[in-house]
Amino acid sequence: MTSTVSPMDALRKSVTGAAARALGLLTVLAASAAHASEADLVLPNFREVTFLGGFNGYQLLLSGIAVCVIGLVFGFLQYASLQKMPVHKAMLDISELIYETCKTYLATQMKFIGILWALIAVVMVGYFGFLRHMDVGRVAIILVASLVGIAGSCGVAWFGIRVNTFANSRTAFASLRGKPYPTYAIPLQAGMSIGMVLISTELLLMLAILLFIPADFAGPCFIGFAIGESLGASALRIAGGIFTKIADIGSDLMKIVFKIKEDDARNPGVIADCTGDNAGDSVGPSADGFETYGVTGVALITFILLAVEVPYRIELLVWIFMMRIVMVLASLAAYGLNNVYQGGKYRNADHMNFEHPLTALVWVTSIISVALTFLVSYLLIPNLGGDSSLWWKLSAIITCGTLAGAIIPEAIKAFTSTESRHVREVVTASREGGASLNVISGLVAGNFSAYWMGLIIAALMGLAFWFSGAGVEGAGVGQLMLAAPVFAFGLVAFGFLGMGPVTIAVDSYGPVTDNAQSVYELSLIENVPNVKEEVKRDFGFDLDFEKGKQFLEENDGAGNTFKATAKPVLIGTAVVGATTMIFSIIVLLVGITTNAAGEQMLNADKAQFLSLLHAPFLLGLITGGAIIYWFSGASMQAVSTGAYRAVEFIKANIKLEGVEKASVADSKKVVEICTQYAQKGMINIFLAVFFSTLAFACLEPYFFVGYLISIAIFGLYQAVFMANAGGAWDNAKKLVETELKAKGTELHAACVVGDTVGDPFKDTSSVALNPVIKFTTLFGLLAVELAVELNTTASGKQLTTILAAVFFVASTVFVYRSFYGMRIQSPGGTSDVKSDAAVKAA
Repeated sequence: MTSTVSPMDALRKSVTGAAARALGLLTVLAASAAHASEADLVLPNFREVTFLGGFNGYQLLLSGIAVCVIGLVFGFLQYASLQKMPVHKAMLDISELIYETCKTYLATQMKFIGILWALIAVVMVGYFGFLRHMDVGRVAIILVASLVGIAGSCGVAWFGIRVNTFANSRTAFASLRGKPYPTYAIPLQAGMSIGMVLISTELLLMLAILLFIPADFAGPCFIGFAIGESLGASALRIAGGIFTKIADIGSDLMKIVFKIKEDDARNPGVIADCTGDNAGDSVGPSADGFETYGVTGVALITFILLAVEVPYRIELLVWIFMMRIVMVLASLAAYGLNNVYQGGKYRNADHMNFEHPLTALVWVTSIISVALTFLVSYLLIPNLGGDSSLWWKLSAIITCGTLAGAIIPEAIKAFTSTESRHVREVVTASREGGASLNVISGLVAGNFSAYWMGLIIAALMGLAFWFSGAGVEGAGVGQLMLAAPVFAFGLVAFGFLGMGPVTIAVDSYGPVTDNAQSVYELSLIENVPNVKEEVKRDFGFDLDFEKGKQFLEENDGAGNTFKATAKPVLIGTAVVGATTMIFSIIVLLVGITTNAAGEQMLNADKAQFLSLLHAPFLLGLITGGAIIYWFSGASMQAVSTGAYRAVEFIKANIKLEGVEKASVADSKKVVEICTQYAQKGMINIFLAVFFSTLAFACLEPYFFVGYLISIAIFGLYQAVFMANAGGAWDNAKKLVETELKAKGTELHAACVVGDTVGDPFKDTSSVALNPVIKFTTLFGLLAVELAVELNTTASGKQLTTILAAVFFVASTVFVYRSFYGMRIQSPGGTSDVKSDAAVKAA
């Protein structure tokens, strides 16, 4: 009987079978717990400390739930407002088709996330159940917490695509009124809707664990929740990044091959490109932002419970959550104020720079957030630990991050904005040097940007270090805790996210503007019979096609810029926040002792292993870089192979004569190709990361610490370089299209080639490094504890050595498959160039 199992089903079965057997070995042979860990973290009683002259900590945190409800109500009201906006049926039909394909894609990815969760669940059951001896009920609740984290990531991703696919057609239609303001206002409204719902949901779930889960059980629930949302974000970011760039490249290359316009309705790849804009630029960032906000919070909670002296834990925990609560209100207030000002300035204007009001929103939010940070800190902790200066020192540390949320976008615009000298250099180089010099100039921009981003982040972290007490024992924040600089770095990451709703809003602006341009072209509204009379009758305005197209083009450039500015903020947060989580692992490994003066300190005998003199630590630093470069190549390989297949299909099936638009069947086939290679790429990459984490954690714990530090540092520079090089190439093409109006020329073709190189740089590899760093660090916390527990006996040490070898072999299998299983092959099944040439010659 002939087998009917699909290649993807076979892959799924082989992956889950091998993984389940390997992880089963780990849990069956697990030993008993020997020492405390994050599973033993106990939250303090928030009712024991009062603030503001009478409110206890529990009451203040409860007020945060009310703020979350306000944020959710605001977000859903904006959603309803977008849904009711006027739109022509021709455009509405296209946006609904895009939404249906997005929904199908997301449902498919959620099934795969379920399979990946099963692997993570085995490790959590092994750790919490077998090692920590928790009862079945508690283990089940931790697993539920991880599922809630996944559901949160997937839920906000779904909300993001629904809002954006409402907004894209409304933006396209509004542009035809002949005024630029609605073309700006609608995408921003959609972005604020997503940002407020995302941050409010995340904060609500964390407050629920903090307030309503038993104090001695909240720590494991936080870890489970964070792992779940990190898993969901990693999978959606990786798969979404691969999907969107397969579709984008497949669609873009047709402009060169067939000399057709942007988003030509006859191109079967355009619908897939629109789906990809949401899968990669909406689903991925939404899930990523949700996870980033949560994991950073969990890292700070863990640090406070591990390293801060008991009398100050309640005050610091209440303080950091109240900071988050007031910053939600700051974003809401800034959006309202900015709307009033920008509306008065541009509502009736005939021209506007679409970047300026977005820049103003970011700065207004930053200024309000900083002011509220100092005010609320003074009210809540005016005399923390008997020191009346700590309130402003802690505020200043958070401000280093909050200002970074505004300073970094300004620096990024110097490399990616349509007005930037670097972007114009890319265009100039392309005039005579074609695609070759275009690519080289983009690489220059990316490398320069990594230099400046590194200096900016180092400077801000250095300033935070100084405010924390500059490492002087017992000085500044060090009065309250161990390793005060590490806490300061965590607060910088916290400050990065202070403007969370606005950061997400300007990031989500991009996919709406990109889709709006596509919706306009795909709707063929200019060809609808009597459309001008119909619109005048039904909507009360005169259509202006030329101005509409110009506004959509220019606004897409602004969207590209602000998508680029949001990426380094999330990347920087991942790296700075990972520092705090790595400290939790160091505390686990090194331990805390008390000196003769009664002060707590890290165990010096074991801390010496965190040194270049300890060879495994140095080797871990080297190995982390290898993983970053493998990941960058593997994710781009999936894009390359998938795009090859998409181009192959489109070239064979595109019809340019006698039709107005591509068939729905052909468009769906391109979506299917993109989904197939996104899934294959995601599975190989994720499982290679998963098994590498287990292997290196079992190999040697200090090797693993070096490994985590290395992937954070290498990941920062690789991600920033790739993101900004891609942003420069993208807007160089946009500059040629809008300012030079040179579509269809050799210059345009050269810039399209550069853009297709930049696509996987900026929207696949770079952005996915953020959740990969956080997932590895967070999951590594459990993995290294498993290894440490097993190492308590001689037989356990032998077992961890065997497990390290088994898991490493498993990881190399998927590393191998990420290239050799994803190679571009000819229809006959060969990838050999000589063989293909021989076939053609015959």
